[in-house]
Amino acid sequence: MTLPDADRDLVVAELGRDPTPAEEMLFENLWSEHCAYRSSRPLLSAFDSEGDQVVIGPGDDAAVVSLDEDTYITLGIESHNHPSYVDPYDGAATGVGGIVRDTLSMGAYPIALADSLYFGDFGQEHSRYLLDGVVEGIADYGNAIGVPTVTGATSFHEKYEGNPLVNVACVGLLSADRLVTAVAQEAGNKLVLVGSSTGRDGLGGASFASEDLAEDAETEDRPAVQVGDPYTEKLLIECNEALLDEELVESARDLGAAGLGGASSELVAKGGYGAHIDLNAVHQREPNMTAFEILLSESQERMCYEVTPENVERVQELADRFDLGSAVIGDVAEGNYVCTFDGETVVDVPPMFLAEGAPMNDLDAVEPEPAERDLPEIDLATALEAVVADPNTASKEWVYRQYDHEVGLRTARRPGDDAALLDIPEAETKLAFTAGADPNWTNAAPYEGARAVAFENATNLAAKGAKPLATVDCLNGGNPEKPDVYGGFKGIVDGLADMCSALSVPVVGGNVSLYNDSVSGPIPPTPTLAMVGTADGNSPGMSLSGEGDLFLVGYPGDALGGSTLLNQVGGSDAFPTLPDGEDAAAVIETIRAVATDDSTRAVHDVSHGGIAVTLAEMVTDDVGVDVAVENFVQLFDETPGRVVVESTDVDALVSLAGGVPIYELGTTTDSGYLGVTVDDDYVAFDAPKIADLRDVLARELD
Repeated sequence: MTLPDADRDLVVAELGRDPTPAEEMLFENLWSEHCAYRSSRPLLSAFDSEGDQVVIGPGDDAAVVSLDEDTYITLGIESHNHPSYVDPYDGAATGVGGIVRDTLSMGAYPIALADSLYFGDFGQEHSRYLLDGVVEGIADYGNAIGVPTVTGATSFHEKYEGNPLVNVACVGLLSADRLVTAVAQEAGNKLVLVGSSTGRDGLGGASFASEDLAEDAETEDRPAVQVGDPYTEKLLIECNEALLDEELVESARDLGAAGLGGASSELVAKGGYGAHIDLNAVHQREPNMTAFEILLSESQERMCYEVTPENVERVQELADRFDLGSAVIGDVAEGNYVCTFDGETVVDVPPMFLAEGAPMNDLDAVEPEPAERDLPEIDLATALEAVVADPNTASKEWVYRQYDHEVGLRTARRPGDDAALLDIPEAETKLAFTAGADPNWTNAAPYEGARAVAFENATNLAAKGAKPLATVDCLNGGNPEKPDVYGGFKGIVDGLADMCSALSVPVVGGNVSLYNDSVSGPIPPTPTLAMVGTADGNSPGMSLSGEGDLFLVGYPGDALGGSTLLNQVGGSDAFPTLPDGEDAAAVIETIRAVATDDSTRAVHDVSHGGIAVTLAEMVTDDVGVDVAVENFVQLFDETPGRVVVESTDVDALVSLAGGVPIYELGTTTDSGYLGVTVDDDYVAFDAPKIADLRDVLARELD
């Protein structure tokens, strides 16, 4: 990838001369889609990012949200999609490292991770190879740095075959007095690089992430993939804490996309300053590195700190204590962003022009046509078995059992439920955390599917008794220059924005990853959300107790568009109808109230696979269910914003629901069977059979 002629003309006009080779490479990367959001930024104003709880919204390394006046959390998300195709282990591992350093740069200590993973058809050997490598990379890195992976999602769709997605989110914790930003504070302060030495790995990673994957990407693009070292990252985490303890940091930025050039130029530009940087001062691990290699290397485990002159010596002492390299590479300055190398000026550009000067794209968008209803004839037993055993609805225990999800001693509810729960005694609350998307939904109907993704994540929190607090998004799409692809991408942006606004959940930050095209074609538009909420009351599990009856709470969508059933048996349908505005907000509040009521014994959200899969996941060896629905649409409808509730007091349930619909499904039994009646058909699966059906990932991968 090279700097396009139109962009080069803008640079020449601004500088009044041809750019140097280092400048040209710097502009190519910082003006890439990955860094500058050239195609997506015109759409992102749709998001509402305001709220009394929002301390820092979009634009910094991570968002900051208050739990109370003294306790803040950070929330960030990023993608490592292209690298994870080329090198699944290192690509995924360095995605974890990057989002953790984004957390550090805000002054926070990382306390939890979420991974949302998307692969091609599970039946394809290459998809299973990528899944195995990605999970191993996330596990090895996250486990080694001592940050638990507590939630996430794993999905399969044929359109990811040539371009998987790896989206990683992180929550951090800090007291209000430790908050740091990526905004330079004062000219004359020093820029200190702390962490690993700089090598040639990850060169051009930002521009690599901004182009379609070629057929030979697994071999040709390997130099663009970074190589991580979690043990150095762990030292960096602890060193960062020591620097904050002694109040030695004025501002900070993680070295991620575009490496030192990206981090240092953006940091000073945000403060309205320039910089003078000596590239020879950067500690290097390879000989004969050129100026642009030093500037644009994306070698991992590195941070850029702004430090007052009198504190530089102490910063370097602490770096030495943690066996980390450090170097004073320059100063915050008035004027331009200037870099020298071997005594020559190789970069001399206006910092705001470099950081914010990329022109936005004005692209055509074509909206997809809605599907018509064409439902197939099905056999109930065959359909139920197929949906419960679908890799998208099947157990993901094979994935999360490889992660250390209890390190740090905060995990109150582990993976496998609707949302994770973390103890936050500093604020006398629990933090609920959920993440994911459903590519079948957004492939079928980008706008409504994205509304459903937001609704489903909020439902996950409410089902554990939590009130949604804030969310970040990772917006993944194909080549935006294709009108149908851009139309789908616009649909997911607008859908998320509308539902989050209806639920009063501010979108406080995020990431955009476009050009996820390969020889297999574009990916489905994929709007991953990572959402947090606070839970102060009862938090029921999803397993049945056998003490109550079963009820469905929420509005039915009465359609199967985007459903697992149609994905298995064929046919088409419109996407389910979702409640709007105040009705949507009332549903979430009702679910939260029901979940925390004393008469509630179990709650589980209805989403992927519909009521059929919800019930299959609630049944235990000792407690079964006997339920009845009118037709198979009701059984397999995946409309979110609904929960199955086991309650011992129907009157209390009705009172709590108010105007939100409640449907009686049936009773719990001591049989350990899932018994379902649809019209005049009856089918029953026992718990061992259900477990065997749902164990498809482990059966194929172990």
